[in-house]
Amino acid sequence: MTATAVRHCHSIIRLVTLLAAVAAVLAGQTESANRAAGDPAEAPFYCPMDPQIRARLPGKCSKCGMDLVLGVAEPVEYEVKLRLDPPAVEPGAPVELQLEIIDPRDGKRVREFSDVHDKLFHLLYVSHDLEVFRHEHPVLGDDGMFRLETVFPKPAVYRLLADFYPAGATPQMIPLTLTTAGFAQSLEDSVGDLQADREPQRGGNLTISLRTEPAEPIAALKTLLFFELDTVEGLQPFLGAWAHMLAVSDDLVEMMHAHPAIADGGPLIQMNVIFPRPGMYRIWVQVQRDGKVNTVSFTLPVRKLE
Repeated sequence: MTATAVRHCHSIIRLVTLLAAVAAVLAGQTESANRAAGDPAEAPFYCPMDPQIRARLPGKCSKCGMDLVLGVAEPVEYEVKLRLDPPAVEPGAPVELQLEIIDPRDGKRVREFSDVHDKLFHLLYVSHDLEVFRHEHPVLGDDGMFRLETVFPKPAVYRLLADFYPAGATPQMIPLTLTTAGFAQSLEDSVGDLQADREPQRGGNLTISLRTEPAEPIAALKTLLFFELDTVEGLQPFLGAWAHMLAVSDDLVEMMHAHPAIADGGPLIQMNVIFPRPGMYRIWVQVQRDGKVNTVSFTLPVRKLE
C-alpha cells in the first residue's frame, strides 16, 4: 500500500470515529432532553398528547411513546358529525357508525390524520348505567369518513369519546351521545347508584389491583392511580402503551382517556388523573398479556376539596 493510500485510510478511520462520537453525543443529549422538561425556547420539541414533555431534539415521548413535534400548535376543537346506518339503533343489531371530522377553521372535511397509539381513531363508549364499555377503532375510508360496524347490546343512552389526531393540529377527545331504540327514560332518572369497588379484579388471564394516593381522591387535585398486576409473564404493550384507562363520572359528564405516567413492563403501572368534580367514577383499565386484552373496572368515590 502506498503512503498516499495509508493516509487516505487513516483519514477515513478518523472520520468514522468522529461521526460515531457525534452520534453518541446526540443520543445522550436526546436521552437527557427527553428525561426532563426545559424552557420552551431551549426545548422546542414537545409531545402533542402530553405537552409537558419537552425536549431539545426530536425523539419519542417518555410517557406515551408518541413522536415529539416541533412547536406548539394552537389548540382548536374539531367537530365530529355522527351518522348512523340504519338511523334507528336497535339494541343487539349491527349498526354502522359513520364519523366525519370537520376543520372548524374552514368547515371542510379533514382527510389527513396522525396515529394515536398505533391507530388513527379510538372510539370508546359506555352505557348510561356504566355497565357496558367498548374500545373500538373506526377505519378511515378513501372518502375521508371513518366507519365502524358495532352492536349496542342493550337499550340505553351511550356516551361516546372520539379520540383522534388531525395532521398538523392537536389531539382531539370529542364526546358524543347516542340513544338506542327502546330507551324512554330521561337520563337524569336512569343514572345508576354506583357503589365503591376497589377489590382486585380478574380479567381474561390477569388479576389487577388498585390503590390510590391520596387514599380518598379529592376533586381538582392530582390523584395517583397504582395498578398492580399479579404477573408480568407474557405482558405486552397494548396499542403503543402498557395500559389504557377510561374514567367516567356517574352522570356521564366527565370522560378521561389516559395512559401510564410510569410503566416499564413491570408489575406496577402508575396513572395520574385530576377528577374535575366530586362524585362517583367508574374506571376501566386495559392491559394485554399473551395476546389477550384484559379489561377490568373499579369504582371510586371522589370527595369535595375542603
